[in-house]
Amino acid sequence: MHISSLPSDYGIGTMGKEAYKFVDFLRDAKQRCWQILPLGPTSYGDSPYQSFSTNAGNPYFIDLDVLAEEGLLKKSDYASLNWGKSSKSVDYEAIYNNRFKVLRKAFNAFKKHVPDEFNEFLRKNEKWISNYSLFMSIKDKNNGKSWFEWEDNLRKRDSHALWEFGSQHGDDVMFWEFLQFKFFEQWQKLKKYANENGISIIGDIPIYVAPDSADVWVYPDLFELDGNLMPTSVAGCPPDAFSPTGQLWGNPLYRWQRHRELGYGWWIDRIRAATELYDIVRIDHFRGFESYYSVPYGEKTAERGQWLKGPGTELFGAVKNALGDLPIIAEDLGFLTEDVHRLLADCGFPGMKVLEFAFDPREESNYLPHTYTKNSVVYVGTHDNDTILGWLKDLDKDTANFCKKYLDTEDDIVWRMIKTAMASVSDTAIIQMQDCLELGNEARMNIPSTLGGNWQWRMGKRDATKKLAKKIADITRTYGRCER
Repeated sequence: MHISSLPSDYGIGTMGKEAYKFVDFLRDAKQRCWQILPLGPTSYGDSPYQSFSTNAGNPYFIDLDVLAEEGLLKKSDYASLNWGKSSKSVDYEAIYNNRFKVLRKAFNAFKKHVPDEFNEFLRKNEKWISNYSLFMSIKDKNNGKSWFEWEDNLRKRDSHALWEFGSQHGDDVMFWEFLQFKFFEQWQKLKKYANENGISIIGDIPIYVAPDSADVWVYPDLFELDGNLMPTSVAGCPPDAFSPTGQLWGNPLYRWQRHRELGYGWWIDRIRAATELYDIVRIDHFRGFESYYSVPYGEKTAERGQWLKGPGTELFGAVKNALGDLPIIAEDLGFLTEDVHRLLADCGFPGMKVLEFAFDPREESNYLPHTYTKNSVVYVGTHDNDTILGWLKDLDKDTANFCKKYLDTEDDIVWRMIKTAMASVSDTAIIQMQDCLELGNEARMNIPSTLGGNWQWRMGKRDATKKLAKKIADITRTYGRCER
C-alpha cells in the first residue's frame, strides 16, 4: 500500500500519525515488510512512475499537522480548504491547487529561523538538490511547461542564464529545497519507527525516468536525445494479445554506451540513494536491462519498434563492485527470454510470482505455487492488477473453474488466495491491503496504459482494525512466516 493510500483529513495519505498507526497495525499483524510505490514527486497523470526527479520526494506526503506542531502553520491555514469530496480517493486537482499554497506559508515561517540542519541537508545532497530545485523553480515560472518548451538558454543550461535565474529567484529555489528538507526529515523518522517495530520498507525504482525531469535536463548525454535535446527514441512494449498496438510509454531511452564510458556512475548513485531511502529495493521492468524495446520518437503507437540489447550483467557488476551485495527484488514479469532468465540467475536477485497470472487452464504456468523456488517473492496481485474480487468478477468460466479447483474451494476465494501465497515456498509473500479489506475493483490502484482515474484509492480510518490484524497474524503464524 502506497503512502498516498493512507487515511488523511487533507486529501492524500502523508507521513503523519496515520502512517505510524499503520506501522502499528503491521506489527500487530505479524508482518515484516511494507511495500510502497516510488516516492518521487509526480507529474502529469499523477503516476509515481513518472516523476520530476529520481532523487526528490513527493511534497504531497509532507504532513501538515506536523508542520503545525513545529509552529510553521496554523490549523486554520489548511483545515477548511477543499481537499476533495471523498475520504476514499485522492482528488489530485484539489491537492495540486491547494497543497503548495499551504506549503509556501510554512516556508515563509521557516525562513525567519533557518536551522543549521537545513544547510547540512543541502551539503549532504548537493549532487542533486540544487539542480532539482532550480529545475522546479524554472518550471514554476513557466506555468508548469515541460523543460523541452523553455527558452533555449535555460533549456540548454547556459551557465550564465542559470546563474542569472538563480540570482533573481533565489527565494523560490529555496522553497523547493525546503520541501525536500521537510520530506526527508519526516520520511526518515517514519522509516526509523517502522524499522524499530520490525518492519522493513520495500521501495521501488522505475527503470525509466520521465522525459520532463531534472535528470534528463541535467544529464542529456545519458539519454537518446538529438542535438536539439529532443528524444530520438522512446520506451514501450510491442503489440501482444492484450494490446494490439503495443504500449507507448514515451520515456527517453538510455544511451547505454555513454553510461558504460562513465562507469555506470549515474546508476550507482541512483541505486545507492534508493538503498538509503528503503530497506529493500524492487527494480521495475528488470527485463529491460537485458534487452529493451525502442520506438522511434513521434510514433503514435508502439507497433514500429525494435528490440535492442541492454547493459546486462555489466551494469549490475559495476553496482556490486561499488556498493556490495544489495537487497534487491527484480520485477521480472512479462515475456521473458532465456537471456533474461540467465541475467536474473547471474545477479541472484529474487524474481516475482503473481497468483492472478496463474490460472490459465490451457497451459502449465510458472505462476502456479507448486512451481515456485524459495528465491522469489509471491504477490496475489500488484498495483497494476485488479483486486482479487475485481479479478474474479471478470474471469472467464474455464479460468474461474480451474482457479477454484486448484485452490480447492468454491467460496471465500479472497482469503484462500492469501493463504495460498503465504503457504508457498517463496521467501517473501506480499498482499495488497485492498485484498485484506476484501474490496472490489473500485479499489484498484492502476490500470496500465490508461490515463486518469488511477493512483487514487485510499483506506478508511477505521479499516485497519485489531480484528483484521489478528486474522492476518493467525494466517502468517500458521504458515511459519512469523514466530509462533
